[in-house]
Amino acid sequence: MVLRLLLYILIFGAIYFGIRKILRDWKQRFADIDKATRERDLKERKRPGVVELKRDQDGVFRPGDKNNTGKNDGQDKD
Repeated sequence: MVLRLLLYILIFGAIYFGIRKILRDWKQRFADIDKATRERDLKERKRPGVVELKRDQDGVFRPGDKNNTGKNDGQDKD
């Protein structure tokens, strides 16, 4: 009886720790992929042909002008 209980505990413990190891490995793998993707995106953002979009007051994304930050994009109302 005690041997059977010890065997069940050993089997379930092995399964539990195996599943934890698998989940930890996958979690690390996804973190590595996310890090590589972020580094790639940051490199691509520095390229000269990339346009950065800013959300306008009406909620539409439009190209932002780095030289005219804080201005009204030439749409001044008289």
